[in-house]
Amino acid sequence: MAATTTPATARSVPATPYTRGGTRSGRARTSRIGVNVALLLLSVVYVVPLLWMLLASVNAHASFRLSLPDPFTLDNFGKILNVDTTYRPMLNGLILCGGATFLTVVLSILAAYPLSRYRSKLRKPFLYTILFSTGLPITAVMIPVYSMFVQVNLIDSMAGTTLFLAASSLPFGIWLMKNFMDGVPIVLEEAARIDGAGSMQVLSRVVLPLMWPGVIVVTIFTFIGMWGNFFVPFILLLDPEKLPASVSVFNFLSAHDQTQYGQLSAFSIIYSIPVVLLYLLLARKLGGGFALGGALKG
Repeated sequence: MAATTTPATARSVPATPYTRGGTRSGRARTSRIGVNVALLLLSVVYVVPLLWMLLASVNAHASFRLSLPDPFTLDNFGKILNVDTTYRPMLNGLILCGGATFLTVVLSILAAYPLSRYRSKLRKPFLYTILFSTGLPITAVMIPVYSMFVQVNLIDSMAGTTLFLAASSLPFGIWLMKNFMDGVPIVLEEAARIDGAGSMQVLSRVVLPLMWPGVIVVTIFTFIGMWGNFFVPFILLLDPEKLPASVSVFNFLSAHDQTQYGQLSAFSIIYSIPVVLLYLLLARKLGGGFALGGALKG
């Protein structure tokens, strides 16, 4: 009789691992919920300022507090949509940032190509210098740059400011562009060279079409960084008619608690439109990624 009860007891023991698995699954579910809650709280930190900007732009009595429009009005947009407040600063910003972004992207491609494809003793020191330059704060070099601009008569010059914006963005552009260029198989270039293509033909017809998403990423990041740059044009440009929108937004602020929050919010929305449009126009090209697999034949 005892011999028959022992196997039944032994068969009931293996149920324990299922309990442990259920406990482990419960812990994973709890940690996942905790991560989701933390991410939700972090997203609220970013959403609340945007919500305040949208509500304050249509509020006749906007303040620093988040509140519903009372009353609802579009007068804030009507007061800022003029040449001196919005149109000219936006055009100046597009000229400065667009020109500097174009120079940065072109020069970054030309500098990143030899760094990615050729080996030399100066390659690593040069890359480390570029990496150090990406972390150098712009405020640390503005005083000597201002003195140099005074000596070469480039103060209050749109062209000089564009060149400096491009030069200050080059380290980041070169470093990022090189990393994207490293992902292009070199065997494709070798095949093109066998067919008689030169270096510039290989770069323009083989490398760039395959790393086009990388060029778009550098373009977007460079333009966004320049579009929000306040310090450089504020120091190098003196004529109010040459100031970009990133500097003219300072006109809505006051040291005597007379800040026009409604007009400031309306201007901020219009100020964000070029960046949003740039992203929407170029983001669709990022969906394909780097589809290099079809270019290689076994």
